Amino acid sequence: MDKVLRRQKIRYRIRKKSAGTNEKPRLSVFRSNNEIYAQIIDDVSGKTLTAASSKDKDISAQKVNKTEKSKLVGTAIARKAKDLGIENVVFDRSGYLYHGRVKAIADGAREGGLQF
Repeated sequence: MDKVLRRQKIRYRIRKKSAGTNEKPRLSVFRSNNEIYAQIIDDVSGKTLTAASSKDKDISAQKVNKTEKSKLVGTAIARKAKDLGIENVVFDRSGYLYHGRVKAIADGAREGGLQF
């Protein structure tokens, strides 16, 4: 089984168990080779409430490694969530291992004040 199929099966298994509501939306992470993206999603209405990525101007301007950029994305998404009045989220790692850049986003979001 190749990596993409394996990750997709893990992703579906995670999504079966956790869905974001209006009170507790889902913090979803997507990781490409060079960038990392985070979205806060309300699955009941099917809308993305806010998003942050390493392509944002204030984050991409900083010359740090990918793990540190991920931590900055985590704090940015937490700040945007606070502006919307969101305190609690469900963390969706999208089939990636909770390690490295995915863990850095989670740590940054927790430092920013989000609770999972």
